[in-house]
Amino acid sequence: MTTLPIIACVAGLALLSLTARAETAAPAVYQTCVACHGDAGQGNLALNAPALAGQGSDYLQRQLDHFKSGVRGADPRDALGAQMAPMAAALTDADIQLLAAFLTELPAPATTPEAGRDLKNGNSYYQSKCGACHGGQAEGNPGLNSPALAMLDAVYLKRQVQNFQQGVRGAHADDKYGRQMRMMSTSLPSDKDLDDVIAFIQAQGVSQ
Repeated sequence: MTTLPIIACVAGLALLSLTARAETAAPAVYQTCVACHGDAGQGNLALNAPALAGQGSDYLQRQLDHFKSGVRGADPRDALGAQMAPMAAALTDADIQLLAAFLTELPAPATTPEAGRDLKNGNSYYQSKCGACHGGQAEGNPGLNSPALAMLDAVYLKRQVQNFQQGVRGAHADDKYGRQMRMMSTSLPSDKDLDDVIAFIQAQGVSQ
C-alpha cells in the first residue's frame, strides 16, 4: 500500500537533486559556451551562435548528443556545425544533462522582426505549415519533440531551413525528427514566404 508514495517521494527527491545540481554545477560547465552563446544564453548573431536560453531541455540534450555522435555537424557543408561538434564531444552525459536543465530555466531573449515583412502572410503560412508542431506562437511543443523558435534570430532560422532543404541537416539515419523537418522545409512556395514566416516567428518573441 505504501510502494507508490515511496516511489513518488524518491522521484521527487531525484528531481530536486537534479535541479540543485543544475543551479550549482551548470554555470561552471557553461563557461565553455559563454564566448559564443553569451553569458545568459542569448546567442551572438556576429558569431552565428543561436540563443539557447528558454529552449526545451529535451531538445537541447538531443542536439548536443547529435553533435557529439556525428548525427549533426558532420556534413562537410556544415562549417558552423563542425565548430560545434568538438565542443559537444568534450561534454560528458552528465554535463549535457546539467546544461540543458540550466539553459531551459533562463529567460528567452526578446527578438525584433525584420521591418517590411508581411506578417499576415507569415502568420498564414506559419499556422498552416509549422504551428501544429511548433505551437501557435512558436513556443515549441515538447510532447511532439518540437523546439521553441520564437527566441531565435532570423539568420539562424533561415540557415537551418536551408540546411534541411539541402540535406545538410536531417539526412542522417538516426535523426528521426530532423528527417520530418527536412520534408517540411520544402513546403513554402518561395523565399519571400519563408522570410515572412521568420518575421512572424520573431514577432512572437517580442513579448516572450
